[in-house]
Amino acid sequence: MAVHTYLLQLNDTKMHVIGERSLANLDLLLRFSLTHSHLHTIHPKAFEVAPQFKSVKLSSNDLSTLPVGVFSPLSTLEQLHLDGNRLANIVPDTLEGLVGLRDLDLNRNNLSVLPSDLFDGLTNLIFLNLGRNYIKKLPPTIFHSLIQLQKLMIYNNELDLLEPGMFDTLVKLEELKIHYNCLSSLPPNVFWSLKNLKILTLSSNQLQSVPAKSFYHMPKLTKLTLYNNPLLSLPDQLMGYMPDMRDFYLYATNLTTVPENVFANMSGLKALNLHLNNHLKDLPSDLFCCLPNLFKLSLRENKLEDLQPSVFSNLTSLGILLLNDNNLKNIPNNTFHGLSSLSTITLNNNDLKTIPGDSFTSNDALRVVTLSNNPWDCTCGIRDIVSWIKQNEQLVSDRQDVICHSPVDQLLRTLSSLVDDDFQLCDSVTAKSEILKENKSSGTSTLQYILKTIQKTTPLAQATTQHMTPHISTLRPTTLASTTSTPTSTTTTTTTTTTPTTTTTTTTTATTPTTTSSTLSAMSVFTARQSALKTLVSTASCRSAPFYGKLVLVQGPEYVHHSVLNGWVYLWFVPSDPALTGFLVSLHIVFVATAFFLILTALYGMHRLSEIMDTLNADSMRLQGRRGNML
Repeated sequence: MAVHTYLLQLNDTKMHVIGERSLANLDLLLRFSLTHSHLHTIHPKAFEVAPQFKSVKLSSNDLSTLPVGVFSPLSTLEQLHLDGNRLANIVPDTLEGLVGLRDLDLNRNNLSVLPSDLFDGLTNLIFLNLGRNYIKKLPPTIFHSLIQLQKLMIYNNELDLLEPGMFDTLVKLEELKIHYNCLSSLPPNVFWSLKNLKILTLSSNQLQSVPAKSFYHMPKLTKLTLYNNPLLSLPDQLMGYMPDMRDFYLYATNLTTVPENVFANMSGLKALNLHLNNHLKDLPSDLFCCLPNLFKLSLRENKLEDLQPSVFSNLTSLGILLLNDNNLKNIPNNTFHGLSSLSTITLNNNDLKTIPGDSFTSNDALRVVTLSNNPWDCTCGIRDIVSWIKQNEQLVSDRQDVICHSPVDQLLRTLSSLVDDDFQLCDSVTAKSEILKENKSSGTSTLQYILKTIQKTTPLAQATTQHMTPHISTLRPTTLASTTSTPTSTTTTTTTTTTPTTTTTTTTTATTPTTTSSTLSAMSVFTARQSALKTLVSTASCRSAPFYGKLVLVQGPEYVHHSVLNGWVYLWFVPSDPALTGFLVSLHIVFVATAFFLILTALYGMHRLSEIMDTLNADSMRLQGRRGNML
């Protein structure tokens, strides 16, 4: 080996022992690495011949013990890696004399107990990794001499307790990782001395609660993880002033809600991961009040049922909002308004039947919206959001799976396939609600309201209805229904008007004489010029356009239909009988089943006939063959 070697790296070798003279005559060697070589033995004086070493890496070998004082000659050693071995214990003298050591890695060993004075004298140590061992308890003073320590890794052990005051001297510590242990509680104020701490991981422990003010006096903290703990609640006073906080992880807990001010001191927060909480049902209205820099908010896979209307209103920098896989039943108006930077929002896998049509109209930066796997109710309330989807199909990435779950006649249709004709009855429903509202306030009947509106709109209607007004007080919708519900009960009304006098000529054909006069009165009330009825519709509903092909005004269980003939409009009341409808549907099903059975019977008969014909043909062929043979 060259005597001028400065760096020696030996990986995957068959060198299982470092002998007393194995490193001799390498006076200029500073960095020595022997890894992945099943090394199991080191001579107690192996390093006496190389005291100048600054780095020794013996990672991923089979070392189970270390000779006492084996590293003591290495007074200038700065880096010692013993990770990935089988060390079960380390005696205090093992690290004696390593006053210049800055980096010590004992990760992935079998350590379970460490002596309290193991690190005494390592006053220059900056990095210490004790992760992935079996340590159940750490002495309260074990870290007290590590006054320069900046990174401490204790993750993936079996710690069930942190001793009070154990971190008090680590005033320069910047990173503390204690995740994947068995901690069920934290001592009060245990982190208060860590004023320079930037990263703290407490995830994947057994914490059911956290003491009040646990995270005070850490103004430089940028990342905190509390996820995968069975937390039941959090105290109102938990977080101190943390303007540099960037990432907060609070998912996979048993929280049902969180304190309203829990994030109030994190004005610099960029990413908040508050998902996978199987019991989280409620969010306070001001929970996100003070997060002007938040870019990503993950609330997916919780049990949220409702959102406060203004819960996101202060998140002016929000770009990604994940709300999928909750139990949301509705989205309040203006929930997403003002979020001008929002580019992604996921609402799939909820219980939404409809959402306001203008929910996303103010989100100019929007690029991705997911709406699938919701029980959409494709009735009038869905019309506006359907219109938005059709105008922004490129934004709805899962639009082929955004389908109707009700009513039955729209079942499994995609929302983007709905057309204006599917909502043609919606304006009439609006008209009815306006009429009922007017009736309630004025105390008039629906027919009186219609008549009053017609009288106001045209002189023709006024003249025509002067003769009919007395009949309105005695007219009932059921009378109309009874006289016009069957083909044999037909009423035709023609009104002729001249100036200055008005005459009304009525021709009536009816099978029931007792209802003729009331029918005449009713039909006369509803007969007027088409222009008058156009004005009526406009008055009843500000959203209704002038007449289209059909007008429907709902009165209880009945419907009003109209027809136009020679410039006149005729309105008809037709009863809606659920029992009759059910009977007809059942009869239809019986007819279809009978037809299907008859088709099957015919097919089977044809099949049998074909078999008989084949048999007869075969017999005929055989008979002819026999006759031929006889001849």
